[in-house]
Amino acid sequence: MKIYVGTCGFSRSRKLIYRDLDVVELQQTFYNPPPPESLEKMRREAPEEFIFTVKAWMLITHQYNPKLWRRIKRKIPGKPENYGFFKNTNEVWWAWQETKKAAEILKAEIIVFQSPSSFRPTNENIERIKAFFSRITRDIENVLFGWEPRGDWWLDQYNSLLEELSTKYGVVIIGDYLRGRIPRIFPRKTAYTRLHGLGGREVNYKYRYTNDDLINLRKIIEKLDAEKIYILFNNIYSYEDAVRFKKILGSDK
Repeated sequence: MKIYVGTCGFSRSRKLIYRDLDVVELQQTFYNPPPPESLEKMRREAPEEFIFTVKAWMLITHQYNPKLWRRIKRKIPGKPENYGFFKNTNEVWWAWQETKKAAEILKAEIIVFQSPSSFRPTNENIERIKAFFSRITRDIENVLFGWEPRGDWWLDQYNSLLEELSTKYGVVIIGDYLRGRIPRIFPRKTAYTRLHGLGGREVNYKYRYTNDDLINLRKIIEKLDAEKIYILFNNIYSYEDAVRFKKILGSDK
């Protein structure tokens, strides 16, 4: 079992992240994908063995939000209402192409799609998610897709749907393992967790994980039927907690 520990975003300097951790999930690609030359520099500066994953552009997953869109520094084609919720539109496909370019430059191993809790498991949304992953699997090679569904998708009645996406389209279902959101199927023996802090309904970014939390996390992943496991901390103390977790992983060696 190979375990890769890192952070969602550069919570410390790149030099420090590259030195002490195994992986970073790039967050700029969610809000405002950097230009190719910035991504090329990032990949060039990182050690060859360092892993990048990429968070897909919010224009694919989230509906129009004026506050979020203010962070975008480029002209967005088409109509705002045609973006988000994995819609089968030219606009969403354009946003996917931009995400794909970033992933290819960084040689990312996984592209992460994080849908908001407002993207509920309606019949329409279920069909959208199936159609979207069916289409993009034919559009890029040598990369895995991860989907972090928030909200009701984790209710028992949707287990079969999450398993279908894993088995049919190879989608890695991403959950917060310390909140009990652990999928049952791991495509290509790959698991991926994003840890948002405990307490609160979905996230608590101010939470600092205790040693007991991290020991519990180790116990959880040791039971998984996976050969590669990506552990991404997404709290304010992400760097410190990731470093401590690496020490806990190595404590029995």
